[in-house]
Parts: sequence; structure tokens; C-alpha cells
Amino acid sequence: MPARPRLPAWTATLTWKSACFIVGMCCSLAAVVGALVHVEVTRQTVATAREKALGKLHDVSRAYEAGEELPPESGLDPAGLPPGLRALAVSGQRGTVVGDHHGRPAMWAAAPADGRALATAIDYGQSASTISGLDKAIIGSSVLAIGGTLLVGAFAVTRVTRRLHQTATVARRITQGDLDARVDDPRTKDPAGRQDEVAIVAGALDTMAGSLQAKLESERRFTADVAHELRTPLTGLQAASELLPEGRPTELVRERVRTMRQLTEDLLEISRLDSGSEAVETDLHQLERLVRRVVRASGTGTEVVVVRNAHVETDRRRLERVLGNLVANAHTHGRAPVVVTVDGPVVTVRDHGDGFPDYLVAHGPQRFRSGGRGHGLGLTIAAGQAEAIGARLVFTAARDGGALAVLTLPS
Repeated sequence: MPARPRLPAWTATLTWKSACFIVGMCCSLAAVVGALVHVEVTRQTVATAREKALGKLHDVSRAYEAGEELPPESGLDPAGLPPGLRALAVSGQRGTVVGDHHGRPAMWAAAPADGRALATAIDYGQSASTISGLDKAIIGSSVLAIGGTLLVGAFAVTRVTRRLHQTATVARRITQGDLDARVDDPRTKDPAGRQDEVAIVAGALDTMAGSLQAKLESERRFTADVAHELRTPLTGLQAASELLPEGRPTELVRERVRTMRQLTEDLLEISRLDSGSEAVETDLHQLERLVRRVVRASGTGTEVVVVRNAHVETDRRRLERVLGNLVANAHTHGRAPVVVTVDGPVVTVRDHGDGFPDYLVAHGPQRFRSGGRGHGLGLTIAAGQAEAIGARLVFTAARDGGALAVLTLPS
């Protein structure tokens, strides 16, 4: 079955739909008004011509009865008399009809006379020209009215759609994380003033963005404060654990303390990423050398494949943090072999486990949501640091199974 042709995208815009509606309504109104005017003027014109024709027919009938000479354009069964009117007169009735006489429009009138049709005609050309001119004037004025209304309507609708586009742009910026974005519609400055629907939507969006920003800022401050408060007792707890006698219980305590310290540092790093308080320090680095250093530091059996090396200008510490978290996540939640591939400015980390959860592929990493071990902060930090250095990090599934993280660095 052949695919249905798709209409251009601009036909779905409010401006286009409004223009079509305005044109349709104007054309309908012009057609109705034009038809009413045409019918009424034609009725009056025909009525006037009929009265003149009947008046002339009365004079012709008197002259015929008196045996006088008939006026011009009159007679018994004259040539050009419409057959229908002739039949009506022969049947004993009077009548009128618009027809032709010597190639020109004429109003015919006929009456019975000795079993024949006594008829006369008056010129109807001027009346027909008047009606034709009126029709042209109606069409011309309708076109001008439609054009003028369309221009005015398009101007008014464009002003509304421009404000809607501005509101939509601000909404997209908020979705992308710019919580400082606001519509700032001047109509919303005075709550007591009159506001249209667009201003109401813009005001609601600004209010929502302000509330969301305040809530997120409060949560960020709470996270940072908790992490800072935990730092001091955890440092003391770690120092105290080093004084404990060696043994399995001591190792368990030290492991839990290290876990708590790492969680605290991760929370602090996330709060800094949320606030955007850290500056990015870029320099030129060879990507292969940097990747191999991260793999060596991880202490895991990770394979490095270099398809095409590249030099990238980036923040080395942040990039190492991203790659280190991706490699650690692959070994923690996936299965060997774990392969890191460098192909120009693109680095992929691939394991052979069950793959990323569906929610992560669809919406990205979420804090404290993990498919197994861990707190779900490693990938969150990786995504935040990648965004900080202007890189694009995508989580997907490999074709033949396993999780695949693709980091694309700015070139």
C-alpha cells in the first residue's frame, strides 16, 4: 500500500490554520452577502422592467383594439418571442419573460389577442449591465476585504504565536537545565491588570520554574550540608579504625568506613556539579595515553582497543573521572570482557553483561537507583562531568548483548 503523502510541516502551524480559517470565513461571508445583494438587486431590476413592459403592453393592447398602428417592437406573434411566453399568451394569460431581441437582452410581455399572442419588448441591456457590474463590484470588494482581513488577522495571530514560541523556547531551556530562564511577559507584571491566555501560561511557566529552582537549590544545599557534616566524623572514624587490632571484624569496619567516605565524596561532587561552581581547566591531551592511564589505575583486566588516536582539548581530571566511573560500572554490573575502544574523539566502554536497565537507556542515570550493587551515583557523576566538559554521553545496548556507553568528546 503506497504511503500517504505528508504535508509540509508549516501547514501544522497555528498561523497557517488561522489564515485558512480567516479566508474560509471571509469567503463564506462574502458569498452569502454577495448572493443576497445579487438576488435582491436582480429582483428589483426585473420588477421595474416587468412594470415597464406590462405598461407598454397595455398601450399596445389599446392600440390593437382601436385598430391603430402598433408601436415599434410590438405585434402579433413577433419574431424572437420566446416559445414559452407565446404558449402562455395563446392559452389566455398575460406574462413576461427576459429573453433576446435582435441579439440584445430584452424584457418580453405578451397577452392573448384573437387566439394569438400580442407581444412587445423593451430593452433590458442596461439593466443586465447594471447587474453584471454589481456582481463584479461584489467580487472585487470581497477579494479586497478578504485580503485586508487576512493581513490584519495574520498580524494579530503572528503576535500571539511569537509569544507562544517564546514561551515554548523558555520551557525547552528549563527542560535542558537552565532554571534561570524566564518568559518575563510584561503583561504578568501587574497581577491586577487584564491578561490574555498566553500571558497566563507564561506567568504559570515562570512561577513553576521559580518553584522548581528553589526546590532543587534547597535539595542541593541539603545534600552538600549533609556530606560536609559527615566528613568530619568519618575522618575520625577512619583514623580510629586504623588503631583496631587486625582481624576480620576490623576489615569489615574499615571497608564500611571507606564506603561511607566514598559516598560522602560522591555526594559532594554531585552538589558541586549541580551548582556549577567548579571551573573547567582544559589542555591538549592524547586520548589513547589518557585512556590507558585510567585503565591501569582501575586495576582491572580491561582491554583497550585503539582504532584511531586523537588529541582532544579537555579537562583531564574530569575526563578521567568519567572514564573511571564507566569502567568501574562495567566491571561491577556487567561481565568480562570489558573493552574500551578509542576511535578518534569517540570512546566506548562495552561489557558483556545483561546491559543497562531500560529506565537508564530511556532517561539517563538517576541518583540512588541502581540495578544491583552500589548507590547509582557513579554514572550520575559520569554524566554530570561529561556535560561539564562539553561531551555527549549515551547509554545504549550493544548489538550482540551487553551494555555500551558512548562518550563523544568535542573535537
